Amino acid sequence: MLRSIGVLAMAGAIGGILAAALAAPVVTGAGLSAKNVATTFVDLPPAPREEPLSQVTRLLDRNGKQFAQFYEANRTTVRLDQVAPVMRKAIVAIEDARFYEHGGLDVKGTIRALLTNTQAGGIKQGGSSLTQQLVKNILVEGARSDAERDRARAPNLARKITELRYALAMEEKYRKDEILEKYLNIAYFGAGAHGVEAAARRFFSTTAARLTLTQAATLAGAVRMPYSTDPSLGDRHLDRLRQRRDIVLDRMAGVGAISPQEATAAKRTGLDLKLHPEPGGCAQSDYPFYCYYVQRELLTNPAFGDTAAKRQARMSTGGLVIRTSLDPVAQRAAEHAIQRRVHPDDTQVAAEAMVQPGTGRIMAMAASKRFGRNPGNKKNGARTTFNLPADMTHGGGMGFQAGSTFKVFTLATALGQGWRFGDGFQTPGELSPDQGYRDCRGRRVNDPRTTIYNASGEGTGGPHSLETGTWKSVNIFYMMLERKVGLCNVVTTAKALGIARADGTPLREVPTFTLGANEMDPVTVAAAFAAFAARGRYCRPLAIVEITGRVGERTRVPPACEQAIDRPVADAVNWVLGGVFTEGTMRGQSIGRPAAGKTGTNNGYTSAWFAGYTPDLAAAVSVGDIRGAYRYPLQNVQIGDEYYGSVQGASLPGPIWVDSMEEALRDIAPSGFPGPDMARFGGGYTPGLKEALEAEAKAKARDEHGRPARDRRRKFDHRKRFTFMEPWNRRDVREPRHRRDAQERRPGAALEPGRPEDVREPRRPADVREPRRPEGVREPRRPDDVMGPRRPRDLLEPRHRRERISRHFR
Repeated sequence: MLRSIGVLAMAGAIGGILAAALAAPVVTGAGLSAKNVATTFVDLPPAPREEPLSQVTRLLDRNGKQFAQFYEANRTTVRLDQVAPVMRKAIVAIEDARFYEHGGLDVKGTIRALLTNTQAGGIKQGGSSLTQQLVKNILVEGARSDAERDRARAPNLARKITELRYALAMEEKYRKDEILEKYLNIAYFGAGAHGVEAAARRFFSTTAARLTLTQAATLAGAVRMPYSTDPSLGDRHLDRLRQRRDIVLDRMAGVGAISPQEATAAKRTGLDLKLHPEPGGCAQSDYPFYCYYVQRELLTNPAFGDTAAKRQARMSTGGLVIRTSLDPVAQRAAEHAIQRRVHPDDTQVAAEAMVQPGTGRIMAMAASKRFGRNPGNKKNGARTTFNLPADMTHGGGMGFQAGSTFKVFTLATALGQGWRFGDGFQTPGELSPDQGYRDCRGRRVNDPRTTIYNASGEGTGGPHSLETGTWKSVNIFYMMLERKVGLCNVVTTAKALGIARADGTPLREVPTFTLGANEMDPVTVAAAFAAFAARGRYCRPLAIVEITGRVGERTRVPPACEQAIDRPVADAVNWVLGGVFTEGTMRGQSIGRPAAGKTGTNNGYTSAWFAGYTPDLAAAVSVGDIRGAYRYPLQNVQIGDEYYGSVQGASLPGPIWVDSMEEALRDIAPSGFPGPDMARFGGGYTPGLKEALEAEAKAKARDEHGRPARDRRRKFDHRKRFTFMEPWNRRDVREPRHRRDAQERRPGAALEPGRPEDVREPRRPADVREPRRPEGVREPRRPDDVMGPRRPRDLLEPRHRRERISRHFR
């Protein structure tokens, strides 16, 4: 009895001496009295401020499968009952064996550390209790400046006093198990793993609840020296980690947590690491462009925080589970379609976005380049840090001019003003927008210095109706239609359908607005076209469906929609745009179900687009040169495995759209659009249109490709007897230029080596010609060195010189 009292008295004396010794450097230096020294550990401060720990934010697709994660610290907090008991024993044994016995101050451990540090003249040995270590981590995590962070790590006795006072306050506030839980979640284990759950996943590809004895000892050993025992850094680090594991096992046996036999058996085993990479950031995601869009949405959308600072704080602390609308089937479809036609190394880039009509949910975002930085941080390469399918707000670039896809807004405006199917007017072969154009401020924006022509393959002057002008994408017709319905009205329609420039600046309200003079991104265009599929209901593009917070609270993100145009008008637009596939620029390209859309080819072939939709899905595809659309137009370019004299909306973006939509909708039953109200929209008339269409049909019938083969042979039968063809009688001189070019491209048209320049092989009869190549099979490209000789000199002469030669020989 007396002996016990003596022991207690001695412990109390030691504790008092220790308290005074520890406080002396701070207290006496401040000139405080002995009474204040005594109250240093009586008048305790409140427990330290605890900021929410940074955790991993995870992104899920529409099926609930994770496809990306980003974080400032790779951490997932867990409850203590979600940590294996053997892990709890291991960390307590090695870090603070008397954790459940003391009140925040381990007297023996602290005295030992104090003596060692006094002899060394600095901090050389840790004697901190587990609670003190928790305090240190809290102060570091919660530091709001570098100065605060440095003070929390300063190797001096003043910091130790601060930690000890806070530790005593923590012991008064929390139970022991609560303190242990906080410590296991905040401690750094190395290899980028913060907290025991992340460490279990990183080191052993398991969870904290399933850790074994050897695994628990390994993690507990890593806490003291997380950098020198990082297993991802090489063999030397692995050796240190194994040594630390064995020390923990011996310590556990020493305090009775396990038997000596268990410790010996465990030390005979290897580390058995199963390092699991924990990618962080969108560059390592399976769908990086979509991931980047979501990340930027969280930082820029006021719905996720009133201020930018609040949104950034929410992003930094993380711990969110974000369910998105990404459809893996549609995503793969878009990626496959682009990869088949555009290579990552091409400077020409293709991008596609898919949007669900009626909700605005983004189903897919894909691009021809990979996301990330190029080796050596080069500007051009197979990678890009621009979110090519998105606008600048969501990490994209300047975008590309949308071209003739904008004609749909003029069409919708006209139909809304009472125009009918068949209504139209006579158009000239060229047009100068020198009068009749006013922007929404009422200012004249005429441009008399500009001359508008119809692009190749889009028709010439003559009568056109709403249908033919759309199907043939006649520029001049739509410039005149825009003037008739009002430029500002067209702009208003476009804005109602969500149209905004990719760079965030105001729309350019100019006469060529209907020709797509504004730079756009695929997400915005796809969402606008999706509104027509939804019968005029426009929905803001939306990638986030639901957010689950750190403590499990769920927040649904509903679609933001409004009726932008009348449903009958949208039905009428759908009817006209459906003809683009059957009668217009996309004729011959079908997805096997009702669809509508519009090609877009820009002036000078600076970019090309296709935007289209079905009732179930809308998509937009853009193609342009990432180095600059104007400096590098899409002419005479090799993209992927194909050579293009010029890239038009139907030649590259259109096929990408067709392939992606076919694959994306493969498991969805086809559905059609409601028919238009013919009582309202039928019965239009365009003077001279019927006669022009009949004449056009007859011209096609007279064309060489449409004329019977017997008639074609009869026309040129008299030439068969000529072996030497004089210039005035040679077919390649008499035929139009496009026919001459086609003749020269034929393999048999090249002169054989050694044959005189003006001697060609007589034309073969029709019955011995080469068989026609099957439809859809292309002729293989020939290398430049076997392309044959240049055309004869007289064909290289200007036209007036050729005509003079012809008159000379008549």
